[in-house]
Amino acid sequence: MNCKILLNLSFGLILFGCTNSKSNNPNNSKAAVKVKVVAKTDTAPVQLININKDKEEIQTLIRQMLKWADTKGAIQLLPALIKDSICVGFDFDKEKRNLEILKNAGFFADEFIDNYDHIIHTLDKKIKNNALEKWNVYELPTFNFANDVDPWCSCQDNFSWDKVEVEIVKIDNDKGELKWNWGKLDPGTDQSWKDSSTPFRVVKVAGKWKISYLQGFDYDESIK
Repeated sequence: MNCKILLNLSFGLILFGCTNSKSNNPNNSKAAVKVKVVAKTDTAPVQLININKDKEEIQTLIRQMLKWADTKGAIQLLPALIKDSICVGFDFDKEKRNLEILKNAGFFADEFIDNYDHIIHTLDKKIKNNALEKWNVYELPTFNFANDVDPWCSCQDNFSWDKVEVEIVKIDNDKGELKWNWGKLDPGTDQSWKDSSTPFRVVKVAGKWKISYLQGFDYDESIK
């Protein structure tokens, strides 16, 4: 008789333990839904803060790049081989030094540097194959690249580079499409300056934003 009572008590305790364990189980559907909602709510403000931080970093990047491009430390974009004032191709020893300068400048992703290299090699072939009119180096080039307009800024004139501000078109964790403009200008400034907007792209390399594309270095347009 005593054995039967003990068995019933043991069985009851086991059932109670199972029921209690189930109610405290973190995999219970109600608990899982609650965790999911909290996580989803908590991520929204973090993403907003990151976008603002990225925008500030990219604005600093484009300003510094434009200042650098406006100095003697920048590259000679068209390292021409010249014979009797005519460009007969490009000096690839000088172009190789250009590539090293671009890498060491710290502003550019590999794809930007490779694209510049591709532009110069394509123009060299076109010049040597007479696919382009002969270029007298004392005149404007007979192709689009670095012709009359500064490809770094896609402009002929400029305000202080510190006025440059950026607008995000599209961005994620490792790449972005943006436009830069002249920011706040004096009320009397010509409207064309206020309307000016230049697209560019960036990618994140080892945690830092780098320029991957500038409008003035567009390959298809440059080689025409």
